[in-house]
Amino acid sequence: MASHVQQTMAASHEDALSIEGLSTAQWILIDYADVVVHVFRGDIRGHYGLEKLWSDAKRVRIPAAREEEPRPAPVPTRRTAAARDRR
Repeated sequence: MASHVQQTMAASHEDALSIEGLSTAQWILIDYADVVVHVFRGDIRGHYGLEKLWSDAKRVRIPAAREEEPRPAPVPTRRTAAARDRR
């Protein structure tokens, strides 16, 4: 799962700022600055009980994007500009 996330993001020219936990593959954290991806092994996820941790949080419905609507251009950040310069 973590590899798929990395490959998908790389195809969009987004490189992770940091990746932790690959050596043990119990809890992998991939930091993309505005988004942080957590990939847990099943038993580890159960141990931390994230659903209970956030159970009292307000739910916010995010409407699905419609394909015919143009998507806004991404806002350049220092990270994406630096990634482009490395290529």
